[in-house]
Amino acid sequence: MWETEADIPEIIEFLSPLAAQSMFPLANLRNHGLNKQHRHSPNFWLTRRDGKVTDILTITQGGLVLPQCPSMEWNDLHETLAKRDLTGMIGPADQSRSFLSTFGLDLAPKSLDQDEPQYELILEDLLIPDGSSDIFPLATADKEEMIRWRYEYELETLNMRPEDARPTAERDYDSYCSAKSHVVLREGGAAVCTTGFNARLPDIVQIGGVYTPPNFRRHGHARRAVALHLQQAKFEGVKRATLFSANEYAARAYQAIGFTYVGEWTLCLFDGKQRVHD
Repeated sequence: MWETEADIPEIIEFLSPLAAQSMFPLANLRNHGLNKQHRHSPNFWLTRRDGKVTDILTITQGGLVLPQCPSMEWNDLHETLAKRDLTGMIGPADQSRSFLSTFGLDLAPKSLDQDEPQYELILEDLLIPDGSSDIFPLATADKEEMIRWRYEYELETLNMRPEDARPTAERDYDSYCSAKSHVVLREGGAAVCTTGFNARLPDIVQIGGVYTPPNFRRHGHARRAVALHLQQAKFEGVKRATLFSANEYAARAYQAIGFTYVGEWTLCLFDGKQRVHD
């Protein structure tokens, strides 16, 4: 059944021990509230057995599906989902692939469809690379340059259409500055890399939006930027971090500062809104 406000404590109780795999549902609930108008505001579908929650399927107002459904039993959801416009799916690979196949979405047109390794780090084990560069709030950097970098990130990493990437980059920049969630690494006064937390809870953060322009790559900027940002979070009481790696080079950079592999994660974005099929 779809949740109500009364179910929120039970939702948090179920998802919190699985926080590293449930950052978006938990952070979206915390930041945007239940079933509100914001595109990230979540709806939750709960499955219970013997009075206890066993699975939670989250769908944001923007149509993004976020599963935390270990049983992977989807049969009761066909009628419920039939009228929902879905824009993509992000979650544990086994659950995500099962959902997409069950509802006939595995063959839907997609702008992005990949499985990425997930990494976690206990911040007590964080390693800080040597260097003189330091991080500063994103808002202190040149606005047009930062929007251009985000635009390039969306083209390269998220495979967005150029006509969609520019307004999205502008919206993201404003959102990141408002939330104070992203930083820029400077070396010798010049911006060389950005990184941020795309989800944050009191004791765990999820890294996202790491971008180094091509002319600054292969100099260790990304690993130092991420490490310094996590060091800052550690001082603020955060205990753990998680992230997903888009390529082998990035994975090596994250491993170099202490991250360890914990599983596979699916990032699937549809090319246009989709509906489930029997």
